[in-house]
Amino acid sequence: MTLNDTLTAVSGIRVGHWTDLDSATGCTVILCPPGTTGGVDQRGGAPGTRETDLLRPLHLIQHVDAILLSGGSAFGLSAADGVMRFLAERKIGFPVAPDVVVPIVPAAILFDLDIGRNGVWPTSDAGYAAALAATAAPVAQGTVGAGTGCKVGTLRGLPFATKSGIGSASIRLDNGVVIAALCAVNAVGDIYDDAGVILGGLRQLDGAAFESTLAVMQGMTKVERFSSRNTVIGVIATNARLTKEETNLVAQMAQDGLARAVRPAHTLYDGDTLFALATGEVDADASLVGAFAAEVVAEAIRSGVRLASSLGGVRAWNDGRT
Repeated sequence: MTLNDTLTAVSGIRVGHWTDLDSATGCTVILCPPGTTGGVDQRGGAPGTRETDLLRPLHLIQHVDAILLSGGSAFGLSAADGVMRFLAERKIGFPVAPDVVVPIVPAAILFDLDIGRNGVWPTSDAGYAAALAATAAPVAQGTVGAGTGCKVGTLRGLPFATKSGIGSASIRLDNGVVIAALCAVNAVGDIYDDAGVILGGLRQLDGAAFESTLAVMQGMTKVERFSSRNTVIGVIATNARLTKEETNLVAQMAQDGLARAVRPAHTLYDGDTLFALATGEVDADASLVGAFAAEVVAEAIRSGVRLASSLGGVRAWNDGRT
């Protein structure tokens, strides 16, 4: 039996992708089991989101039905309409009247309009197709779904960037708590491993090796225009039983994992947004869950680089051609 170390290691979570390789874009849908509590933490200065306010404490809605991660910049938010249609057909959502439900589908997008065929982005039909494709199988990673058009190290533009994608990771604690993450990695910064080595990011002018974006920024007075098209978006899921406030805390703590793997992170040109989902099967301490959420987010981001394939003229980390 194949070990599942992706987001679907959390029982009841299903994930589906819609991918357009020609246009270098796509979307990913995470379907939640009934009664899943949702939270969110958004950082960076360029977010593109939908239905995030309702996830915060002091608001009515406690549970979510699905999460959408999408390419296409703000255009891609329309893919959430298709996810809502998929759920409404199955009578899944917040009840508002007899036989009437409103599916709760928070969403976040990333910028991929500068790669692949122009004028194409995930639509409502794409969101529906991704929801229809959702399964509990190990999640496909790399250049797929919302990760199709992702890249990192964009300070000098696409010729000197590295292709990235969508990655996932999970951990099971001794007490039965499972924490997992799924991230679409589209950062202006570089991606680092635990040893401080760049896995993928800004390439030197000769294209032969990586160099530190932070080092290059030392000689700049203003970040160049190529760096205004980025973001990391993702989902943390756990089988823990958490309140809405605690689920938001997990999302907040998970951002530390993003900052460990991405340097720099949370810039004015990134819209870094992480959702958190708690399915409520196992009692757990929120701080414990949040601590390991940061760990799996960092690993998911690294997997998004390691498993990506070159596309649209942007080379993957293991593609050494100049």
